[in-house]
Amino acid sequence: MRHPSGMLGFLGVVFFLLMVCAGPHVIPLDTRVKVDRIYAPPSLEHPLGTDHQGRDILSQIVHGGAELLYVAFLASLLSTAIAVGLGSLSALAGGRLDALLTGLVDVILTIPQFPLLAVLAGFVQLNSSLGIAVLLGLLSWPHLMRPIRSQVLSLKERDYVEAAIGLDLGMRHIITVEILPNMASYIIIHFILAMTGAMYAQVGLVFLGLVPFSSTNWATMIQLAWVRGSIFFTDSVFYILAPIAAISLFQLSLISFSRALDEIFNPRLRVESA
Repeated sequence: MRHPSGMLGFLGVVFFLLMVCAGPHVIPLDTRVKVDRIYAPPSLEHPLGTDHQGRDILSQIVHGGAELLYVAFLASLLSTAIAVGLGSLSALAGGRLDALLTGLVDVILTIPQFPLLAVLAGFVQLNSSLGIAVLLGLLSWPHLMRPIRSQVLSLKERDYVEAAIGLDLGMRHIITVEILPNMASYIIIHFILAMTGAMYAQVGLVFLGLVPFSSTNWATMIQLAWVRGSIFFTDSVFYILAPIAAISLFQLSLISFSRALDEIFNPRLRVESA
């Protein structure tokens, strides 16, 4: 409550999660083609108007977010897990293993991610949401691995970590019990930021036609609205603006929420704001 923008971000995240999870049970998906209602303007019956087949846009927004958020969540979860595991192992092990992992990360980071993702999507058959999430997660972990390594190198010098190393408690215990709890805020915030990146990557791939998605997905709605020429008609502009607004507002909610989390977890920021 001390962070108004963070509270609004939290409420926005809750709203979108409720919409994509509970909304489809309240608002049925409009799949009936109505030739006489093509690109109808907003009205009480259709608050966001209709698309190129006369179908209600609001029902597509309600039903179209689940797949996009599911892929973004899995991709960020996988990338965060890989980055935390390899970054912690690299910092604690040191030596040749550290040099090998950091060298691998340096090589991957020199390659533009989205062009590489587009090329791989053109060669790999991605017919499922899980496959797309795995591909996004495997390509995005290096961006977090280096900061995690730096954090672990700093925590490694703390007395309690040195004591655990001296007692030979094992690498697994040191990482999961001694180090990870002290990086929880850092990991959570970067997990949220990874979700935003995964969503943008999905929208780009779908817009270019490189990966298949359901017809009610927000990204697919943007792609279909563009190829159907919705941008050139006054009454059809809501068809292309509605999914863009949904994605943008959800991203804004995530970013605002992450800023509030940073203040909650970071004692120095709480003191400065007080």
